[in-house]
Amino acid sequence: MNKCLNRKATRWLKLGIATTGLLGFGASVLAADLDAKALRTQALELIGPIPEKMPGCDKDTPALVQLGKELYFETALSKNNSQSCNTCHRVDENRGGVDNDPTSKGAFGERGGRNSPTTLNAGFQFAQFWDGRADDLKAQAKGPVLNPVEMAMPEEAEVVKRLNALPKYQGMFKAAFPGDPAPVTYDNMAHAIAAFERTLVTRDRFDDFLKGDDKSLTATELKGLNQFLTQGCTTCHYGPVLGGQVYQKVGLVNPFPSDDKGRSVVSKDEDDDFKFKVPMLRNIAITQPYFHKGQITTLEDAVRKMGWHQLGKQFTDEEVQSLVAFLKTLTDKPRAKGS
Repeated sequence: MNKCLNRKATRWLKLGIATTGLLGFGASVLAADLDAKALRTQALELIGPIPEKMPGCDKDTPALVQLGKELYFETALSKNNSQSCNTCHRVDENRGGVDNDPTSKGAFGERGGRNSPTTLNAGFQFAQFWDGRADDLKAQAKGPVLNPVEMAMPEEAEVVKRLNALPKYQGMFKAAFPGDPAPVTYDNMAHAIAAFERTLVTRDRFDDFLKGDDKSLTATELKGLNQFLTQGCTTCHYGPVLGGQVYQKVGLVNPFPSDDKGRSVVSKDEDDDFKFKVPMLRNIAITQPYFHKGQITTLEDAVRKMGWHQLGKQFTDEEVQSLVAFLKTLTDKPRAKGS
């Protein structure tokens, strides 16, 4: 899956760099008379709608997904039975797959070092975590449970013991892994959670527009889309989830204060200092606060800072308002109604 996404990422990145200049040439014309069909054509070259299914879901059975959902909400996976995956990545009550805290509290009250990213659409990314230390959803699901700051379980064997002690899981694991004589394992736990997370695909008004609905976006939102396509945003935020396909230095043009070296902690390569996986922009309006430390509270401020630090541009108030209007069209429709 990652090799496939990386090939797509290379194509999108080349298109983003090349098309930014080309689109900029015609920006003044579009600003005066925005042509929805022309904008759609440009957007489809760089972004595209979210696919119907997430990569890797083809072998996910209903029993596996149901087990994964149960485990996603299971507080027994934490040392003191206080936390589940959903504690930091809330998908209940039409939440955005996050807890909306700058950084999340672990089982014993200590906060983690980075903002908890959304689990919505997460499997469309080329890697997981801000620094990309997990290749896929299954690998990611194994991390927090044993992290001493997060769910704080001491070892895999203790997790398996906990699950075996809960009667409901005996039948659920057998149904999800029918060919396994001893199905309750740590690896199978992560496999099931990943299967549930692969169902967290969202649908928004921007996708309606990409699929041909000219009336799904307002004039202001179309203006914001035009700016998004012409100002350089798509150099990093491309592909169906508008991000999650490349690492980028935070403070690329103008320095951004950070004591977190990001990707280089994993890669041990100085060239990766202060690089982070580019966040997805789908559902960005409901996943505040922003950036790797949750440093930025509002979407408006995030847009301003990205313009300055990443593009070297000082967006006007009008430009910020239009860009934010467009970004709000990326919210899952059921979640948008509840926000």
